[in-house]
Amino acid sequence: MKWLEQVFEGILWKSRFVVMLAVVASLLAGFAIFYIATVDVFFLIKHVAHYADPDLTNEIRKTLHDDTVSHVVEVVDGYLLATIMLIFSLGLYELFISDIDAAQGSKASSRVLVIHDLDDLKNRLAKVIVMIMIVSLFEHALKMKMTDPQDLLTFGGSIALIGLALFLMHRGEHHPASAQHAEPHHGEPHPVQHSAEHQPHSPTGKS
Repeated sequence: MKWLEQVFEGILWKSRFVVMLAVVASLLAGFAIFYIATVDVFFLIKHVAHYADPDLTNEIRKTLHDDTVSHVVEVVDGYLLATIMLIFSLGLYELFISDIDAAQGSKASSRVLVIHDLDDLKNRLAKVIVMIMIVSLFEHALKMKMTDPQDLLTFGGSIALIGLALFLMHRGEHHPASAQHAEPHHGEPHPVQHSAEHQPHSPTGKS
């Protein structure tokens, strides 16, 4: 039965290569979104070329300005989404298939491919997703018509929530590192075990 166990475990271990389907599909989806966003930029530039037309009225020029800013935000949103697909594809490959040999020694790999487990991958994706949500909110804010004080209050509350989310994300990145290097407070016993062997304690609790 030992050989059967070895065969089954070999098949089970090689089954991880099914992740290649998700890797390739995510990569192709990222390329497609990059292409769409780049084509949008091309037509956006052609559209903006008419902005200096002296025949345009102030109202038409204002509309063209607002539409251009909105399209730029959409392009940024598209590039961020394509980046998510690229990070997801690279992360899955490194986690389930193999390290990327071509990335070894590259300075860019230390900023993109530092993914040790699924939690690292989820954290990287979560950051980009939050940025997409912020850009999407900005896009809707440009088109938002504020007709009463409640609309302004709602818009201000959404900005406050975004600031809170960014603060919590930034705090979560640095909190574990700071906790590891935290020093004990004055008057508290030092956690070093061998201190009792070299420093006798006085009855008052001070060394």
